[in-house]
Amino acid sequence: METLTSLFSVHEHLSPVALWTTFGISVVLLLAADLFWFNRKNEEPHFWHTLWICVAYIAVALLFGVFVWVEDGPEKGMDYFTGYLLEKSLSMDNIFVMSMVFAALGVPSKYQHRVLFWGILGALVMRGILIYVGDALVLRFHWILYLFSLFLIYTGAKMLFTKHDKEVDIKDNKIYKNLSKIFHVTPEIHGEHFFINQQGKNYMTPLFLALLIIETMDVVFALDSIPAIFLVTTDIYVVYTSNIFAILGLRALYFLLAAIISKFAYLKPAISIILIFIGIKIFLPEFGIEVKEWQSLTVTVGLLAGGMLLSVIKKPNEAK
Repeated sequence: METLTSLFSVHEHLSPVALWTTFGISVVLLLAADLFWFNRKNEEPHFWHTLWICVAYIAVALLFGVFVWVEDGPEKGMDYFTGYLLEKSLSMDNIFVMSMVFAALGVPSKYQHRVLFWGILGALVMRGILIYVGDALVLRFHWILYLFSLFLIYTGAKMLFTKHDKEVDIKDNKIYKNLSKIFHVTPEIHGEHFFINQQGKNYMTPLFLALLIIETMDVVFALDSIPAIFLVTTDIYVVYTSNIFAILGLRALYFLLAAIISKFAYLKPAISIILIFIGIKIFLPEFGIEVKEWQSLTVTVGLLAGGMLLSVIKKPNEAK
């Protein structure tokens, strides 16, 4: 143990520029692998192929967490893992929305990965903008963290006590209605094309409409998840990297879990309690209670694992 500690102490840490460069290269390599290796053809996703991709994304994200641990210390490393797990769990709602949008617009499985790839690229940019704005607000108005906390407690409580038994028709959604009024949308799929030209007029296909709706809904979900990660840590590097690595594997996770995610009845309550816990955490020092980084990580892992385990053990009618 002493030898390991001495190795870390003599390790020459990278500069901020080198840290961001390492992250950027990692993301570019993952996106390139996704586009040119993982999904080279438009075809129906296969379970084992998708599982392998999902495991690869998670492995890279965890390895990057080890990299953060070594470069920035154990506290930042644990913050990264907590933020990654939090963002990953909150992204489960995105899977519900994706499934609903694709079903409503009749997008075949073999074209869904194309929509999600460009959707994730857009999410990388939008999350970056929102995190930059959030960081600027926190640096200038530190008290805004207390507003984030109250908002998170409210969001968690609302998720915990609100039932969602009815399926929503996406065609009743305001976003869908407004986009349909502005753009000409073809009623049928035209292969992998987002746009087509018919009789001199440009038309948007259901694929691009699905992309716009998913992108818009991701911004809505980010308004919940970004305040949550800022309450875990205000380190912009940890905030952004944990957020992005959670998003990068979302497409593979969608194809893996879309059909069974509704079976995890206790997962949503577990996520709700995590949000409430993170929201309350900022107020605890006022009462002499200090929550360490490892404790936050333990609570997050424990609640997620407990929610999934209960969902497997309990029967569907008991879960209700």
